[in-house]
Amino acid sequence: MQQLNLFSEIERDKITLDLFQAYFDARKNKRNTINALAFEKHLEANLFALANDIIERKYTPNPSICFIVDKPVKREIFAADFKDRVVHHFIYNYISPIFEKTFINDSYSCRKEKGTHYGIKRINHFIRSCSQNYSKDCYILKLDIKGYFMAMNKSLLYNKVKNELIRTKNKLNFDLELVLYLIEKTIFNDPRENCIIKGKKEDWEGLPQTKSLFHAQPNCGLPIGNLTSQLFGNIYMNEFDHWIKKEFGIKYYGRYVDDFILIHENKYYLQSLIPKLSHFLLSTLKLTLHPDKIYLQHFTKGVKYLGAVIKPHKTYISNRTKGNFYNAIEKQNQIARDHKPTKEEQQTFLSSMNSYLGIMKHYKSYKLRKSMIFKNLSAWWWNYFYLSGGIAKFNKKNKTFKKNSGIIINGKNGKYCTMSERKARLLTAPMCNAAIVGNLKCITPLKIRQAD
Repeated sequence: MQQLNLFSEIERDKITLDLFQAYFDARKNKRNTINALAFEKHLEANLFALANDIIERKYTPNPSICFIVDKPVKREIFAADFKDRVVHHFIYNYISPIFEKTFINDSYSCRKEKGTHYGIKRINHFIRSCSQNYSKDCYILKLDIKGYFMAMNKSLLYNKVKNELIRTKNKLNFDLELVLYLIEKTIFNDPRENCIIKGKKEDWEGLPQTKSLFHAQPNCGLPIGNLTSQLFGNIYMNEFDHWIKKEFGIKYYGRYVDDFILIHENKYYLQSLIPKLSHFLLSTLKLTLHPDKIYLQHFTKGVKYLGAVIKPHKTYISNRTKGNFYNAIEKQNQIARDHKPTKEEQQTFLSSMNSYLGIMKHYKSYKLRKSMIFKNLSAWWWNYFYLSGGIAKFNKKNKTFKKNSGIIINGKNGKYCTMSERKARLLTAPMCNAAIVGNLKCITPLKIRQAD
């Protein structure tokens, strides 16, 4: 209890209030998960206990849950316990503003008002600027780091974070020693210890060893899935970003986590940079360029980046995103074929479909969205949902209607949906209703009733 006396009541209250804020940040979009609900059941007691553990230096991360996700690409995820997610947000809220000032503008990952869409727009802007609006030659060099998160050296990362915070200690509004204690606990925690494996051993088949913490080198690797891992990923590569800009004067450079692009009018100059970049990454950051992911082409060939294909005058959705959207539709159709979807499955449908529509609406994809939905989505789902915003978002209807009301369309596999525009409000324009009818090609002899 001696450590407790080092903190005044005001300092303790500040830490507790900041933990409450971290809790509210952590529960966004996670409030209905089992861990979040269990923590919220005794919210105040849990947060006060967590504050005491932190102040008394007794905080210990709980076991993580490990599982595999296949979309958009196969990855190994370690999901931290909700208590530890609160601590991650606690750390992030303190140190993110400090490091945000040190990052270059064109580092896009896990930053406010940036992200994938900003990164795509910037790379498109770079190509247009370097080629003087597509009138002169320029070349695109895209590189990737092999197993980035699994290769990050923990000691090197911790020293980078610590040194920057010490350098700015006079400007900090939090207890530096306390935050460094939590950062050290987070970075050097081994999520493999006592982790809970969710899924089967076969789920890991096809996952490269460079993408698994179970095969990481000693004192290396951060878990994908933690907020702090995303921030630490930016901090780890920050020195590399500044080195490229200062050493080579590369004006057109952007990075998203471990994928980075350099654009220059001279193809051979870009080619000459590859061994220099590789040497710096290996000698300074202990990272390796992926030998199979080196792309150097004229700008007219385009470049795949962050789920899009950037070409002169137009940006497309990548084929992988299209394929994933189609698979998501088929997965929802299978549910509708097997049984009447539950409320939870209906909410999953809404989240899944709107996530893809939310990505695609940033590009000129109206015809693609229209075609994929009207030609592939089971007619049954229109009983519960309608589209709005020009095929940009699914919305849940306030009520459903009996299958005998209005015009009945016999959907695939015997599923029914109503096409009464006045009652169902399926879509925002009559032409869209006609498109559904025309594309489904599953109309039985119409059974029309006078509306009640």
